[in-house]
Amino acid sequence: MTAESLPLLFSTPADAVGDDLRLLLSRLAAVAHPAWERLDRKYAERLEQLGIKPLERRCLAAITVGAAARLFGRGDSAAEFLEETTYQGRRLAKLDFEQNSIPAALAEYEKLLLPVIRRKAPVDSARYESVRQHLLFPVVLTLNNAYYQVREAETQAFYEVFWAELEARQLDDLLGRFMTALAKFCRADQARFFLLDSEQNLLVQRACHKGKAADLAAAPSRQYLHPFSFSPAEKNASLDPAWNTRFATVWSVPMLSKRRLAGVLQFAFAKPYDWLPRERQLLVTAAERCMMAIEKQRLVEHLGLQERQIRKLAEGMMHVEEAERRRISRELHDQTGQDLLWIRLQMEMIEQELPEGDKRWKTRMADVRDMTERTIVEVRRLIGALSPAVLEQLGLAAAMRQLVNRFRQSHQSKVKLNAGRLPAIPKQLEVIAYRLVQECLNNVAKHSSCSNVNISLSAADQILTLHVEDDGVGFHVEEGLAKDGSFGLSGIQERVALLGGRVVIESRVKDSPPGSSKQVSKKKMTQSSSGTKIYVELPIPREGGHPKTPTVDTNPNIAAAETMSLSGAR
Repeated sequence: MTAESLPLLFSTPADAVGDDLRLLLSRLAAVAHPAWERLDRKYAERLEQLGIKPLERRCLAAITVGAAARLFGRGDSAAEFLEETTYQGRRLAKLDFEQNSIPAALAEYEKLLLPVIRRKAPVDSARYESVRQHLLFPVVLTLNNAYYQVREAETQAFYEVFWAELEARQLDDLLGRFMTALAKFCRADQARFFLLDSEQNLLVQRACHKGKAADLAAAPSRQYLHPFSFSPAEKNASLDPAWNTRFATVWSVPMLSKRRLAGVLQFAFAKPYDWLPRERQLLVTAAERCMMAIEKQRLVEHLGLQERQIRKLAEGMMHVEEAERRRISRELHDQTGQDLLWIRLQMEMIEQELPEGDKRWKTRMADVRDMTERTIVEVRRLIGALSPAVLEQLGLAAAMRQLVNRFRQSHQSKVKLNAGRLPAIPKQLEVIAYRLVQECLNNVAKHSSCSNVNISLSAADQILTLHVEDDGVGFHVEEGLAKDGSFGLSGIQERVALLGGRVVIESRVKDSPPGSSKQVSKKKMTQSSSGTKIYVELPIPREGGHPKTPTVDTNPNIAAAETMSLSGAR
């Protein structure tokens, strides 16, 4: 009979212990009664000779044939014996006793018992000797289940610790999840999680399991550097003073960082409960894992704080940049522009006052006047590029049309603009969208050598979408993005990131074979024969809202794709 056949024959291991077997064991208890203490003593000596430790010897002695016989002799049921076997099996598992060694250890008891049976009951000795074979099956099956339960509980504990590390977003949340998982594993009545506050040099409670939360703190001590189990009544080492009178046993597990005390885990039990090796080892290992997760979480929070500070600084710099553009634009308009207009007017007046016959001076004066007029036009173009008044007065769509018209006047490329009806957009978003298109057109003018440029601008579902495409020579995306001195790239990245936006860029070099372009995108885009495509999404904040902070992806490839820039790429 094997363990696999049990479901077909018995519903539980106790069913395998029939009435006949219980009766035989009860009779065996009476037959060998005077010899039980001597057998137990000899069995303990034999196990000691085999190198088996005291706690392990105690567990094995509780599940021998003799132990079963005495239980049945007292009138206990098979279920009660197998319940005791399960308990002792769990303890053996936690003692890290090799499961395959149990049958051999139990057989040592039977070697001592058989001579006593043959001497006390020679007629029925054959029947008593068969008891071992019939009892071994339910015992082994119960022990297998007990070992499985212990290993399953250990696996579940590490699984919960792993998910706590994976799902926690803040340090306090992480500590609370760790505390709950480990307290559940060791079945503690209460648990406390203390971390060292290096500034105050105090162990401060950061998480608790059951009981009322309180502001607890204690001075660190060398005794907490090592794991230990103690009775609060005998040793005043509880970091929660209330435990000294309420609980019988406390487990203390250190958390070390660079061999220095960084925190302490303590578990309290209402009954005496000294821990076993595997429980201790799991808690120590889990504490090490917790410490690594805490350091990682602190680093993430520190990096997040630094990122927020950098973004806040970048946002301030962006506002300063736009304010400086407007200041320079006003000064050019109010001072330089007016001076140039006055110079042009004076030249025209002087030209009219020159004698009719003095053609040489009239020609030179006309040339200077024409140059002044061209300078006035260029200054007006610079004023419009620095701070387009139409953007503030008429909005983004009108400013885009003006920008495209000016581009057409100075470049041969055909530009097609498709700007649909746009909802009310915050000024900050309008400025960023305008600067993105402006930078795209600058790239087209400098590097593209294209014949056609298509620009589309639309808004739907609180998302402003910008799509710029040209049929130029294209460029290698990775090389363009890695180009030294490309300060516009980081500037545009920050502009888009400040609004929680997303940029996708795709380019293929002219006359390159299919598949030679580098696509840096999570979104599939249709490739043309050559040229560049740029796709931008910017969230439109609802009234009174603010742009959301973009999610930081730890995957460097995804992060690069999400923050790809529009400028400095060529």
